[in-house]
Amino acid sequence: MSKSLKRVRAALEAAGAAFEISEPGEARTAQMAADAVGCEVDQIAKSIIFRGEESGHVVLFITAGANRVCAEKASAVAGQPLGKADAGLIRAETGFAIGGVAPLGHTGPITAFLDPRLFDFDTVWAAAGTPRHVFSITPADLERISGAKRADFTE
Repeated sequence: MSKSLKRVRAALEAAGAAFEISEPGEARTAQMAADAVGCEVDQIAKSIIFRGEESGHVVLFITAGANRVCAEKASAVAGQPLGKADAGLIRAETGFAIGGVAPLGHTGPITAFLDPRLFDFDTVWAAAGTPRHVFSITPADLERISGAKRADFTE
């Protein structure tokens, strides 16, 4: 088991959340993940990372699979202009590589926001630290464990 997957599992267990980790195969996109686990694409909680232009730190937006992050709304929610986060910054601040960024279990604290659309479902699925693993969780537990704040940041 990879270090990243172990960290996600440990965060879920420490929080006392009901979850299931599975390895459905290639799940690099929301549609691939939805097809693999047999759910609606909006039940996939995507982790979209930007770089805060003023802070220099990553800002995480956890959004429903079919939704796109609106740059203007996201910047307003984050309270600063946002730019592209490179792979090195993402790895340094979250502990995850692009393609497997989990919404929780980061190596340090990060600022995170959550798409209210995810609360339309009883269960959502998110990356579990690798491009091949996902975990299921209730939206309320995802919000609680990730520390993300609900916000309107999608197009």
